[in-house]
Amino acid sequence: MEVIIQADSEQASLLAARLVSRIIKEKEKPVIGLATGSTPLLLYRFLVKMHREEGLDFSRSITFNLDEYVGLAPEHPASFHHFMWKNLFSQVNIKPENVHIPDGLASDMEAYCRQYEEDIKAAGGLDIQILGLGTDGHIGFNEPSSSLSSDTRIKTLTDQTRKDNAIFFEAEENVPYHAITMGIGTILQARICLLMAFGKKKARAVSRAVEGPVTSMVPASALQLHPRAIMLLDKEAAFKLDQIDYYHWAYEHKPEWQKF
Repeated sequence: MEVIIQADSEQASLLAARLVSRIIKEKEKPVIGLATGSTPLLLYRFLVKMHREEGLDFSRSITFNLDEYVGLAPEHPASFHHFMWKNLFSQVNIKPENVHIPDGLASDMEAYCRQYEEDIKAAGGLDIQILGLGTDGHIGFNEPSSSLSSDTRIKTLTDQTRKDNAIFFEAEENVPYHAITMGIGTILQARICLLMAFGKKKARAVSRAVEGPVTSMVPASALQLHPRAIMLLDKEAAFKLDQIDYYHWAYEHKPEWQKF
């Protein structure tokens, strides 16, 4: 696992955008796994800026989102469909048919989840998966105790997750209790996993995910098993790490060809 610590979320998000843009430029058909929430917003703003000012071309890109609430229509203002089209897709030249976001209204959820897995495989697999981090260490909606080999499925959200996500709804009681999410096993099949975490409230989860044991009780710790997992952190999210000096030293001494 590579840990990269930047002064603030803006600098970390710019690095993330550079990595994503490189993949988009280098791959014939880049397949990108996307996340929602407040963490990737700056990343998406940088990608939109690169599209407008540098001509970053999304027309060949295929995207798969991590998750969606069960029971929310795509046009619901708190749905991840709405989030993605508002903050990224409507501002770049991606083809609508290349956008994949889980359907929270699917009539047969089990069959739909199996098909979502097949669609990812048919696209050639994920070149990169963007991830945020829950305060309890979850990735996607894979809550603590999730199987580390799980596929796309329905998960029941914890009380803490519902409280954390209440800011996107008018009240906590409006937050759904269930979501479709890519499984941890699905995420680990991506060629690159890029997790971003910002702010002091994420510091404990970051420490447990990076330096703690690999355990289903901290789903993000499974990234320790990935051959190319990158943690992009601001200094506040990183302050509980025991090996923080080494992470700074390793990043400063990377060979040029590894930088982005």
